[in-house]
Amino acid sequence: MIIRRSLLRQGRLIQRGFPISRSRSLATEVDTVEASVENSLKETHSIESLIQDHTTNAIPRIDDRTHRRFDYKTEATVRKHLAVKHQHEVGGTFGDEVAPHYQPHQLITNPPSPSQITLELLLASQSHLGHSTSLWNPMNSRYIFGIRQGIHIISLDVTASHLRRACRIVSGVAERAGLILFVGTRPGQDRCVVNAARLAGGCHLFERWIPGSITNGNQILGGCQKKVVDEHDNEIDGHDDHLLDEPALKPDLVVCLNPLENWVMLHECGLNNIPTIGIIDTDADPTWVTYPIPANDDSLRCVQVIAGVLGKAGQEGQLRRTEKAKKGEISYTPVELGGDEDEDDDDEDDDEFLIDEIAAEVGLFQEEKDG
Repeated sequence: MIIRRSLLRQGRLIQRGFPISRSRSLATEVDTVEASVENSLKETHSIESLIQDHTTNAIPRIDDRTHRRFDYKTEATVRKHLAVKHQHEVGGTFGDEVAPHYQPHQLITNPPSPSQITLELLLASQSHLGHSTSLWNPMNSRYIFGIRQGIHIISLDVTASHLRRACRIVSGVAERAGLILFVGTRPGQDRCVVNAARLAGGCHLFERWIPGSITNGNQILGGCQKKVVDEHDNEIDGHDDHLLDEPALKPDLVVCLNPLENWVMLHECGLNNIPTIGIIDTDADPTWVTYPIPANDDSLRCVQVIAGVLGKAGQEGQLRRTEKAKKGEISYTPVELGGDEDEDDDDEDDDEFLIDEIAAEVGLFQEEKDG
């Protein structure tokens, strides 16, 4: 009886305990499910709010600048610019600054003026380099500074002084309405020759010189067109009949950039008492020209510098002439058309007197002292 009652008591306790444990486990499962449902509801509410915000706002119009056609060149340039800008922002002042450097086209588009002649400019243009000592002309001994590795070195002081003297001559002839001829027949000299003649208001020649153009000019250049101008360079009509009887024009000054190839022209100028200016290298004869400029005639940069400086000098003379013409002053002797031969001879004598007067002003008849 005692055993039976204890079993019944224990059985009742076991039966009472099972429901309690079941209720606890079910409660925990329900809690987790409710929490997940709440989280999903919150996510759905947040998504709905975002959708509502985007749908309620107005759609912006299409911008042409942002929706333009893709240009690969422009975009590449922009990317490079941004990359360089970023590099400067990150690197700061790292690296060297690019100093002013040589630009070949500047000697033609913007040549130096006579006041800008310096030894540094002549040295940079290789004006001091001569030829081998075995090719030198003994007449150039006064212009030679020394010898370096078998090559004669030209004194830049002498080059600068002779170039300034030539600039005064060109400026004086241009101021007196003289005709200046620039000659350069080597390859690469055509642009600087044309530009120098344009600045000085003269003529140019960059092809082969025709022998007899000065000594026999009436036959070779007799058919060239001529015109009559006043002191303001305005053409005067009504003189066509007189111009047919006029002889061919002769230059008042010749600037030769390569005398070795144009010795025939220099000889004709000497026969007609036409002053000449020439670049004389160590292998040339300085007596060929009236006013030599000792320099390197093989360097294209040197030739461009000298031609540009002489062209600028002629431009300054032309400006002074036009300013005097505005004031009513004439700096030259007008030519009378239809005159006799004696009058023509007198005009030639007047031209020679003008050249002598210009030379006397710049002190050209003083004896040069050897270095």
